[in-house]
Amino acid sequence: MRLLICDYHVVFAESLAHLFESRGMRVVAVTHQPDDAVAALRRVDVDVCLLDVRFGPRTAIGMLPELCAASPGTRVVLLAADVDEVLVAAGRAAGVRAIADKHQTVSEIIDIIDRVHAGGYVLPAGDPLVAPAPRRPVNDAQRLAAFLTPRERQVLSALVRGDDTNTLARSLGIAAATARCHIQNVLTKLGAHSRLEAATSAVRNGMVSPETGAWY
Repeated sequence: MRLLICDYHVVFAESLAHLFESRGMRVVAVTHQPDDAVAALRRVDVDVCLLDVRFGPRTAIGMLPELCAASPGTRVVLLAADVDEVLVAAGRAAGVRAIADKHQTVSEIIDIIDRVHAGGYVLPAGDPLVAPAPRRPVNDAQRLAAFLTPRERQVLSALVRGDDTNTLARSLGIAAATARCHIQNVLTKLGAHSRLEAATSAVRNGMVSPETGAWY
């Protein structure tokens, strides 16, 4: 399977690509804006395009017809933090095959991609605002995050946004050495081996918004 990932958040997109390739999928392109995804679809053979919905202040909803038309043989899967009737209606009208929730596990998202690649559709039935899916129960990652100090929570938010050590230090008004210390504390408390793993866990487990870095 040839997969294209288009997600506004560099860290999240690269971590998804790494995880997908570790599961035997072939990621042929990673982009961070819908315009770049359209260009890639016209240039590279893609079986499935995994597309983020929100790109900073913009959304990709208005570009769905153009994106789907750029490569009619490519099946499009939307990846959203919030699913509402506007998104579902726009997706159906444009020919989107599935909508995945950013709070789902990687295995669940891969299952959706596999089903779409096999020719299926995975779209919400009915009005998601009338019957919203219940939030997942508190998980181990969220329990570990409860031990983070307010400053460490700020640091984890910065990691989700993709800030490097110097950018993080400037945004918090602290020295780079102090920032590195806080980062290490976050990794230790979350049981993560890297900044990428910590950021991915925070998003996947519904702790931090990938759009804004804000805590839920």
